[in-house]
Amino acid sequence: MVAAAEMIAELTELRRVPLVPEIWLHQAGEPVSVWQRVEQATGQTGLDPPFWAFAWPGGQAMARYLLDHPETAAGRQVIDLASGSGLVAIAAARAGAAAVTAYDVDPLAAAAITMNATANDVAVRAVCADILGQDDLPGGVDLLLVADAFYERDLACRVMRFLGRARACGVAVLVGDFGRAYLPRDCLRPLAAYDVPGLGALEDRDVKRTTVWAPHP
Repeated sequence: MVAAAEMIAELTELRRVPLVPEIWLHQAGEPVSVWQRVEQATGQTGLDPPFWAFAWPGGQAMARYLLDHPETAAGRQVIDLASGSGLVAIAAARAGAAAVTAYDVDPLAAAAITMNATANDVAVRAVCADILGQDDLPGGVDLLLVADAFYERDLACRVMRFLGRARACGVAVLVGDFGRAYLPRDCLRPLAAYDVPGLGALEDRDVKRTTVWAPHP
């Protein structure tokens, strides 16, 4: 963990999130050089991209929504899937969630989530695990959040199956995404939309109109 924290501190700067200036994250300027430096530092190739080093549009929109509508998370047991930097999880904690657990498969993401939660003086439990492969949800969960997870077909299918299992157990679900190729729009209804700025290094446009969605009843 110490080595991971040192790497994150070296590759990023602690900066405010454009759409959610209440929250600070360890952020990098652009993804390719960070990706290369992580592979060099670890001596590994074929690593996942450094999703943890950026505030992606779906996460920013979701975080904005949670802070503007704190009743959505207040008092609830919350899970944030594919958490990356922990932005959404931090917003849920700031909104008054009873407990927040952030899941990601990248151990550097788990370290970044912990660092970012500390920087924002909130409690977020970071877990490095593929929760999508679990048949059962952790006990007591009543709100499931997922942002920016619909960029690959297989991942999108796994996420939707997991969300379906969660809803069958009575868990509320929110999705943050600007409409990537594998977002199942027919299954979702929009709750709010935001113009997320400062994305030139990550997306095809500097500003992306990004929506927070809920499943149809």
